Amino acid sequence: MNVIVTDAGFAPDDWTDGFVTLDDAANDVVALDVPSDTDPDELYDRLGTAQMVRIDFPSFADGRGFTIARTLRLKGYKGRLRAKGHVLADQYAMARRSGFDEVEIDGVLANRQPEDQWLARADWKEHNYQARLRG
Repeated sequence: MNVIVTDAGFAPDDWTDGFVTLDDAANDVVALDVPSDTDPDELYDRLGTAQMVRIDFPSFADGRGFTIARTLRLKGYKGRLRAKGHVLADQYAMARRSGFDEVEIDGVLANRQPEDQWLARADWKEHNYQARLRG
């Protein structure tokens, strides 16, 4: 069973409307499931009224999903962004800073990196060295 990670910790998945791939998307799609190699500019142009975008992380070393999320937010996407897959607790602050609202992990990763490890990084706004350098 997959677990949703937010700043409040672990929670069950509350999304019940399903997902469609970008290839199957129509104009009135509710939620998109996109791979990490998606062009963020093309994705933004095809979002339509999507309420959620779930971006796949096939490996913890593949950071392209962070770029997609950041680009969507900079272009004005206000919907829900979810990182899915191999995102580690150490990457949670980066996920939140790049624009993700939540992270979806599988039960195996949730057991290996329990909730307390994710909550230790939930204070992602306080430990933003880039903001300190700018300000």
